Amino acid sequence: MLESLKKMFSGNEGDMPVSTGSKPDISREKSAELYEKAKNYFPGGVNSPVRAFKSVYGTPLFIQKGDGCFVWDADGNQFIDFCGSWGPLILGHNHPKVRDKVTEVMQNGMSFGAPTALENELAELIIKNNKFVEKIRFTSSGTEAVMSAIRLARGYTGKDKIIKFEGCYHGHTDSLLVKAGSGLVTFGETSSAGVPKSFAQETIVIPLNDKDAIKAAFEQFKDEVAAVIIEGIPANNGLLMQDVEYIKYLENICKENKALLIFDEVITGFRLGFEGAAAHYGVKPDIVTYGKIIGGGLPVGMYGASAEIMGHISPDGGVYQAGTLSGNPVAMAAGIAQLTELLRSGFYKELNNKASEFAESIQRFATARNYKLKVFHVGSIFWLAFTDKDKIQSADDIDPTSMEKFKVLHRELLNRGIYIGPSGYEVGFVSAAHTKIELEKAKRAILESLDVVFRNK
Repeated sequence: MLESLKKMFSGNEGDMPVSTGSKPDISREKSAELYEKAKNYFPGGVNSPVRAFKSVYGTPLFIQKGDGCFVWDADGNQFIDFCGSWGPLILGHNHPKVRDKVTEVMQNGMSFGAPTALENELAELIIKNNKFVEKIRFTSSGTEAVMSAIRLARGYTGKDKIIKFEGCYHGHTDSLLVKAGSGLVTFGETSSAGVPKSFAQETIVIPLNDKDAIKAAFEQFKDEVAAVIIEGIPANNGLLMQDVEYIKYLENICKENKALLIFDEVITGFRLGFEGAAAHYGVKPDIVTYGKIIGGGLPVGMYGASAEIMGHISPDGGVYQAGTLSGNPVAMAAGIAQLTELLRSGFYKELNNKASEFAESIQRFATARNYKLKVFHVGSIFWLAFTDKDKIQSADDIDPTSMEKFKVLHRELLNRGIYIGPSGYEVGFVSAAHTKIELEKAKRAILESLDVVFRNK
């Protein structure tokens, strides 16, 4: 069986038989009922905007359970899942070792607001195997980790301004929920109601992949910039892979201007490899932030840096940050179990090779059919982009009209039992739980769906 699947992966996908028509819509009756009820309780019926399915067809699916690489919705529909709670479920849903560790620890209580030995155990596991951090601080989310990292950079440097990049998302903290204005180097403009202009004025927003822009920003705001923040590999607005040479340029220009380089690795940390994008690029950021992958998908985040920089965090230093649920024992237990698995010999090689085969086989099919589609991928992250460009490295490179094709693709995939994020700007994730059998099924569903998309173009 596995040998035949290998041949399927490596063969000429352009010659494979595929469906010529749309599939009937799956039942969403119970999900639709739950959604109507949820509208009475939550803005838009959801607790996070993208879940509302506004960018795709139909009402949101209410997920009832997950196991391995599968999820089931309230109507009993089963899907092969490539969302994975937006990335942290690198082992898949309901992994037995994570579940057993969490269950064991929960017998002793679920929250204390006090230190536990579990914090030490998880911290030691991370620091011993990640050369980019010497000391860390746990938080309750990636957004909180980034917010704290920004405050630390300002406290450490004594400067106020932050440089961020258009197309990078760093959570919903006020000073980073900004977009670019007009011009090469601009103060941020608020991209959400409720964010004061004065907050945005401390954030400088520039295009990605533009050395002239970062150079001009440092010249224009000389001695005012505390830090430059960038996603390890921007993956919240497509998969905007940057050249190594550009990332090293950022590292050097930050040093020259006595500013800190912050890598937001909430998505890429422990996903590309145990040391994330920092190791991928061979760059040493001054501060690194991580998200819920370090807690097996539970609500947790973390930021870390050298012992010297982290020495400025309270109670050792004057930069205040606190949280009752920071280092929560249940999240720590899940993290210990998950990261122990990630350290298993060959884990990332096996996972990344599997994901690469999957992405490249879809690309071969699209190329053979002359479809305007590129499958960008790195590690176990992939992005289906309706474009003929070989590189997309900035937000401006994305054609917004291509999202109409994604809407059709998303519906066709759901009807074929494949679950991906409900936005064409979101990336997908392959987990260790995806076997070659499931990946082959998913690939065939994607190929059939692409035929529908391009037949109706």
